Amino acid sequence: MENLGLRLKQRMFKGIYNNKKVLITGHTGFKGSWLALWISHMGAEVTGYSLHPPTEPNHFQLLNMDIKSVIGDIRDADKLKKVFKEQKPDIVFHLAAQAIVRESYKDPFTTFSSNVMGTVNVFEAARGTESVRAIINVTSDKCYENKEWAWGYREIDQVGGYDPYSASKSCAEILTSCWQKSFFNTEDYGKTHQTLLASARAGNVIGGGDWAADRLIPDIMRSIHQQKTVIIRNPGAIRPWQHVLEPLSGYLLLGQKLLDGQKDFAEAWNFGPSDEGSITVEEILQKIKKICSKMDYEINQTPHQPHEAGLLKLDCSKGRTKLKWLPVWASDETIEKTAQWYKEFYESGNILSLEHINNYISDAKIKRIPWLK
Repeated sequence: MENLGLRLKQRMFKGIYNNKKVLITGHTGFKGSWLALWISHMGAEVTGYSLHPPTEPNHFQLLNMDIKSVIGDIRDADKLKKVFKEQKPDIVFHLAAQAIVRESYKDPFTTFSSNVMGTVNVFEAARGTESVRAIINVTSDKCYENKEWAWGYREIDQVGGYDPYSASKSCAEILTSCWQKSFFNTEDYGKTHQTLLASARAGNVIGGGDWAADRLIPDIMRSIHQQKTVIIRNPGAIRPWQHVLEPLSGYLLLGQKLLDGQKDFAEAWNFGPSDEGSITVEEILQKIKKICSKMDYEINQTPHQPHEAGLLKLDCSKGRTKLKWLPVWASDETIEKTAQWYKEFYESGNILSLEHINNYISDAKIKRIPWLK
């Protein structure tokens, strides 16, 4: 993977990212650092704009990537606009956000100012930069008004949110719709503007390199390393678990379509696993215990915990039929790769991220996944 050949660069996403200028907000975070790693190895010139890495250790610094990294707050509109004008990106992946549900209860002001007004600033910085041809606003599956349905939410379903984080992400989706209609209208594409805007809603992502607080996998892996019992809040909660590379492949495929000027793709998209990937927290624990036998856990019986959704699933039919996006790894392999990453890091200090991207691409090739043709 480190010597990714030109032929493979040209095959992945039709080689659209080779020599493109890409700006990623939130590149020091878990998902953003994985995206920066993959896209830089496809020949893109990557600029990241983000706060300092949120944890120690953190995936971004461990990767030691050769990209331009700007430390800044998306709420700082002037600095953000300056970076856009200096770097002149072709495409923007907006991932920067306050992304922890429980933190949003503690500090709703920061959650809304970052996730709502920060998004406005990104859209406006892009609108004022002539080079920008595509914007992908990464929100969350939690943007939906969750009615605890047994079936998955579709892109046309109502947005909403019980907790401040979920509500802020529904607001970000409303902003996306507003800017799509008011400033990046597809009917005016090629006439009054040259930019296509889409949003991406992903289910719960796991994988190596996440050390955020109040997230299941980081909590488990920290506890195993420290030989402590894992405390679990909601063992029956069902989430659409997927490896971080799955939605990233969706973002990259969507970005390819927008850069190609295919305005029909300037819409909202779900990226989640098949029903097989929607499993409970306790099932995740049992799968990890098979790999890390020393793991032990107990249920937090403290009453009056902050509200968290019990059942949340995505319907990704639109992405599978129209975008031709398909997941590569099932839940067993996803959990195995994730546990392997942390095990290797804690035992020997090795970082398996590039190796796992290479594994993912190889498996995508075997499965004849369309973005690799």
